[in-house]
Amino acid sequence: MSTIRDVEDFLALRRIAIVGVSRDPKDFSRLLFREMCDRGYEMVPINRAADEIDGRECFHSLQAVKESIEGVLVMTPFSATRQIVADCVAAGIRNVWIYRAGGQGAVSPEATAFCKQNGIRVVDGHCPFMFFRGTEFVHRAHGFLLKITRRYPAAA
Repeated sequence: MSTIRDVEDFLALRRIAIVGVSRDPKDFSRLLFREMCDRGYEMVPINRAADEIDGRECFHSLQAVKESIEGVLVMTPFSATRQIVADCVAAGIRNVWIYRAGGQGAVSPEATAFCKQNGIRVVDGHCPFMFFRGTEFVHRAHGFLLKITRRYPAAA
């Protein structure tokens, strides 16, 4: 299980790829993408079927990105997550957040284990919105519910 330190360290990164960001401007992944851009992150969109997301060049894979990436936020179906973390290892990326708000999200126990076996620091689950300062009530409430059910990241 991830710790709050893992979360804080990931959110301290500046250049983050978001794999699985949707072409649909109303999709939750796009809302998160825009929020992270607005908060000063240099976001790199990855979507096999898009050339541009919100005015930014969109790459079809992690391998297509030429400049270095500090971390990867995975927002794909869980069945694709294992390959994405393998791509992270190949690209030398050592920080991964495997997204989950409800249900399974992108979280795959196999992918999480693979990350740990390969020296990748992983946040396995949760939604970054819960950890942003000044976030909307619904995201704070989500974090609160996880705290009272003891599923919130533990102290380091």
